[in-house]
Amino acid sequence: MGHHLHKYRKQVIDRLARIEGHVRAVKEMAHDDRDCSDLLIQIAAVQKALDGVAKVILKDHLEVCVAAADRQDDLNKVLGDLRNALDHYIR
Repeated sequence: MGHHLHKYRKQVIDRLARIEGHVRAVKEMAHDDRDCSDLLIQIAAVQKALDGVAKVILKDHLEVCVAAADRQDDLNKVLGDLRNALDHYIR
C-alpha cells in the first residue's frame, strides 16, 4: 500500500482474508447448485464487505499518505493518485 507504515494494514489484511473465505464459500454454493437467490444474497454480502475494506483503505490513505505529503508537489501527486483511484472505484 505504499512506502510508509499504514495504520490499518492489519485490519485491511484481516478483512480481505475473510472476504477471500466468503468468496470461496459462494463458489462452493455455485458448485453445489444452490438456489440463485441464495447466491445473489451472498454476492451482495461480498460486495458490501469489499466496500467496507475500501473505506478502511481510503481512511488510511487520508490519515497516512495525505498527512505524510510534506511538499505541495507531493500533496498534488497523492491527491491526483486518489482522484484516479476513486474514478476507477466509483463509476
